[in-house]
Amino acid sequence: MPEICRFWGIVIYMYMDDHAPPHFHAEYGDYKVLVEIKTRISDGRFPPRTLRAVIEWAELHEAELLKNWDMLQAGATPMKIEPLE
Repeated sequence: MPEICRFWGIVIYMYMDDHAPPHFHAEYGDYKVLVEIKTRISDGRFPPRTLRAVIEWAELHEAELLKNWDMLQAGATPMKIEPLE
């Protein structure tokens, strides 16, 4: 499970050969959430303020997230993405 970003105690992952639609996973302490890249629909449990930060980060990096999704589906190692500041 490659880690692609870490900020404010949030860790963002993407899995190789994961199911569609394109998405990423985020963890914050004991909280876990899955976020669809294009729609930003989330599934899981996350503190509201922290989820807003993850969604903001995803909006800023949508193209990079989609590129990473394609790379992982092709068996390549994804690139790191800049954290939210």
